[in-house]
Amino acid sequence: MNLIYIHGLDSDANSTKGRLLEDYCHQHHSDINVYRPNLNSAPEQVFEQLVKLVTELNKGAKTVLIGSSLGGYFSTLISNHLGCPALLLNPSTQPHITLQRFYNASISNRDSSDGLPNNKVLHTTAGGWNITPSDLQWFAEHQLLAVNYPDKVAVLLKKGDELLNSELSKAFYQSQGASVTVQAGGDHRFTDFGEQLPMVISTLQCLLST
Repeated sequence: MNLIYIHGLDSDANSTKGRLLEDYCHQHHSDINVYRPNLNSAPEQVFEQLVKLVTELNKGAKTVLIGSSLGGYFSTLISNHLGCPALLLNPSTQPHITLQRFYNASISNRDSSDGLPNNKVLHTTAGGWNITPSDLQWFAEHQLLAVNYPDKVAVLLKKGDELLNSELSKAFYQSQGASVTVQAGGDHRFTDFGEQLPMVISTLQCLLST
């Protein structure tokens, strides 16, 4: 089995959860190959990069995705496109809205209320992605409106998510027929992820068998 970890907004290939996942599989599941791509690029490039990676990996063994936050959004897109299983951790379902805060902040810092040029850098992530109005437009044009393979998608949510509204994610994925588990407390980063790795791998194996 191939496992691709898709990191979130202010993260990169060396994210804590990605490294924990790889270390755990190395110790306990040597048959699982973990991939941790760096996805700090414009969203259309991220989508193309992931489609290419999944397509190539599927030639050798079945591929599953784990996506955190914005990575959960991309995991859903890729699952919809290619039919691969995906486990989502506190997924972003409306990046065209939540990332609008960067645009609003840039507008408020201008003397004029005129719009910003499409290539204006609104925010630079910790991993080096320069977010522009064009990126926000791409997200608006690629909204999550459906889950095409709900039996292949599972969602883990923390009620204590301080960054995203877990109720919105719960309502969307449940309405689409995906499996949703809501855990009490916690935070957006899923800081107890290491303790949940046995369950995470078991969930992925179940998704792969459907």
